[in-house]
Amino acid sequence: MSNLENALKELRAKRSQAQIEIEKLDQIISGIESLNGASVLHKSSQSSRVISAASRRKMALAQKARWASVRKQSQPAAPVTKSTGESPAKRTMSASARRKIAAAQKARWVKIRAAKKAA
Repeated sequence: MSNLENALKELRAKRSQAQIEIEKLDQIISGIESLNGASVLHKSSQSSRVISAASRRKMALAQKARWASVRKQSQPAAPVTKSTGESPAKRTMSASARRKIAAAQKARWVKIRAAKKAA
């Protein structure tokens, strides 16, 4: 009988340790979920709300109106306009200028590699 009692004690101790471990894991999971913004996995007693398509449409229109008013308030009072009406021509770099820049960059990398070898 004492063997059975010892075995039962050991099993109960293991069960209590497992419960403590599960509680720790639950706390860690809930912490990660709160950082991630995920909802809690436990189902609430309240059922999910059903919203009709018409109500969703009204809510979307109301939200768009709110954003429009926010954008309207944040715009500058007098918009700046260009006198010419055109955007300036896109500037291009000559081939010789590109070669000079490439050569300078290659020289920088040679110095970096030489410093690494010396170190």
